[in-house]
Amino acid sequence: MMEASDFKYKELTYKIIGCAMEVHKVPGAGFQEYIYQNALALEMKNAGVHFKKEFEMKVLYKAATIGLRRVDFFVEHGISVEIKTKSELLDEHLAQALNYLEASNIEVGLLFNFGAKSLQHKRLLNKKYNPG
Repeated sequence: MMEASDFKYKELTYKIIGCAMEVHKVPGAGFQEYIYQNALALEMKNAGVHFKKEFEMKVLYKAATIGLRRVDFFVEHGISVEIKTKSELLDEHLAQALNYLEASNIEVGLLFNFGAKSLQHKRLLNKKYNPG
């Protein structure tokens, strides 16, 4: 397990997590993903976080583009942010988020679940990331 002090973009990810906590605190659980996405966009903008919402990314297979997908947020050229509204995060949600990081060659990701009573979040690291 990676220590928080070793995590790339640590300060920025803490800031994004703080924004997500504020979003979950205000409306609570029970809304659709787009509600949390819009609220998180407002919080991140107010916090000075630069992002692109609904950012379209290439899905790569052996360096060939085989499709496109949209990430909820692409933050400051290096962090993928995915939003869920499930009763709890399951292994399949983590696997999907990691697969997206690998297929799009993104190094760091955050997965938020606004559907639970308390905000759930996971930091993800693409161990297959290729900076070249």
